Amino acid sequence: MIVTAKRSARWPAVRPWVSTAARLGLAAVWLIAGGAKVGDLAASGRAVNAYQVMPYDLATAIGAALPFVELALGVLLLLGLATRLAAGVSAALLVVFIAGIASAWARGLAIDCGCFGSGGQLAAGRSPSYLPEILRDLGFLALAGILLAWPRTPVSVDGWLAGEPPTEDEDE
Repeated sequence: MIVTAKRSARWPAVRPWVSTAARLGLAAVWLIAGGAKVGDLAASGRAVNAYQVMPYDLATAIGAALPFVELALGVLLLLGLATRLAAGVSAALLVVFIAGIASAWARGLAIDCGCFGSGGQLAAGRSPSYLPEILRDLGFLALAGILLAWPRTPVSVDGWLAGEPPTEDEDE
């Protein structure tokens, strides 16, 4: 009983730093993913089109916009600005990515997800790695979930604007 009380007493002191790690980790994911794609928007469009779930013109437009959305999310999370909103958009985007990868897998498509680069159809003889991609994105989704629950973190614009550190019983 005493051990449980000590652990629960430590959580309020540790939680802001867990949230900070989640925020910075997810920021890095979006900045790396968007940065890898922003130099070749046509390739990003082809990667989205490879999923074969929408018309070509729509897929290429979404593929061209996606790196900028990812970079914007990365910057917001890096700064700690509108953290809960950025986490919510991140979570929604990750759910779409997971569904897309699962759909490609279920339909027997042989594609690279395009998550951190150009993506698209795999060369003959190469096989996709859908399960690791889904598990990785579930991990990123867990980071977004942490930020949805506890968005206020030390060293963030949100905290600076609020003028106070996150509290133990935060109910934002």
